[in-house]
Amino acid sequence: MASTPRTLYEKIWDQHVVEQRDDGTCLLYIDRHLVHEVTSPQAFEALRLTGRSVRRPDLTLAVPDHNLPTTPRLAPDGSRLPIADAQSAAQLAALERNAPAFGIDYIDAVAAEQGIVHVVGPEQGFSLPGATIVCGDSHTAAHGGVGALAFGIGTSEVEHVLATQTLQLRRSKSMEVRVDGDLGPGVTPKDLILHIIGVIGTAGGTGYVIEYRGKVFEQMSVEGRLTVCNMSIEGGARAGLIAPDDTVFAYLKGRPYAPQGEDWERAVTWWRSLATDEGARFDKSVVIDAADVEPTVSWGTSPEDVVAVGGVVPAPDSFADPSKQEAVRKSLDYMGLEPGTPIEDIAVENIFIGSCTNSRIEDLRAAAEVLKGRTKAANVRWAIAVPGSGLVKRQAEAEGLDQIFTDAGFEWREPGCSACLAMNPDKVPPGERCASTSNRNFVGRQGPGARTHLVSPAMAAAAAVTGRLADVRKLASCQAASG
Repeated sequence: MASTPRTLYEKIWDQHVVEQRDDGTCLLYIDRHLVHEVTSPQAFEALRLTGRSVRRPDLTLAVPDHNLPTTPRLAPDGSRLPIADAQSAAQLAALERNAPAFGIDYIDAVAAEQGIVHVVGPEQGFSLPGATIVCGDSHTAAHGGVGALAFGIGTSEVEHVLATQTLQLRRSKSMEVRVDGDLGPGVTPKDLILHIIGVIGTAGGTGYVIEYRGKVFEQMSVEGRLTVCNMSIEGGARAGLIAPDDTVFAYLKGRPYAPQGEDWERAVTWWRSLATDEGARFDKSVVIDAADVEPTVSWGTSPEDVVAVGGVVPAPDSFADPSKQEAVRKSLDYMGLEPGTPIEDIAVENIFIGSCTNSRIEDLRAAAEVLKGRTKAANVRWAIAVPGSGLVKRQAEAEGLDQIFTDAGFEWREPGCSACLAMNPDKVPPGERCASTSNRNFVGRQGPGARTHLVSPAMAAAAAVTGRLADVRKLASCQAASG
């Protein structure tokens, strides 16, 4: 097998197969397991009922994120403020009990290291190149940004991994998305992945693991790579991958859960061998010219419903497929949009900067650069900036970014999933629009009746100060958006 050129995905997969059955089903070893409060309570309870323990508690890390309010968590006297929603409080309490009971490291809700699970994993060096990583959350694909084979699993699979440190899976097909050339001013990794999804569609990656290749990704920061891989699931893929390189190694070195000393050197040697071999074959290949990518905005209720910010809302009959035409009609009705409306004429009432897609320090810096010296428009009623972790929050505050956000009329919040999904108090009111740096825009994602427009952090900041979806390149500080 070693003599046959292999892709990055094939190398990681082959390294982790414990057993392969005649029907092609494989028992795959799982290196790292992340758990949060929403998909884990049933799994832990099932372990109790069957009398099972966690096979490798040292390979699991628990952190609350989905249900947590992003308002202050401690009273002035240092006591914890109660969580109003009973279900959320119960799920959080369960994780707080379950993790230590089963010997699992737990990052407390008030710890500086707490944050969104897909921010915390790479930040702590828990997510590593060449590793198989799972979590009961679809956006686990994010960890592919450091070269890990990472994907979401269901609650029953969470239990299986806890009990056995393995999963039963079938090998996916491999897909190459190559972007050649250079991204233009104001075009960010978020714009790029939205553009890619617009090209391949939400079913384009179904049955595949995508490897992102080409100069654009090689020059991209780790934060940017995490953003791209995060939204691979919106393109239908099982996972997304970018080959680990010196940029990744520099990012991970010295982090708490990363290998140290001689173990680090051995690890790096192996990680360097993971890159796709010359002559390796992909089952599908998509090539995109970076020059074709512009700041991109979603207009509908699917991640494939995107258009360059200088474009217009499309008409249903501009699509050839009758089923797509009907989907567009329903999207436009829900979004309250008319075909032909210029994107830059669409007013927004809410701004959300955060989520596992865009809440890292690079994202906050890009938004702050646009906001510096400006204030949100009068029609923008609600604008929040939510760091991806307590450590990101601390760094941003040390750089003075929090002051820029608050001076601009934003609320500066505690870490958590926040307004990405309607599972905590941060919801968008019915019928109102939100320029959001999150990853999904389906009906009701940010709250019943909420209308979501997916954008980059810089574009969200531009929307905040103009009161509408706006081209960040037209603002004086647009150069900051290229991060």
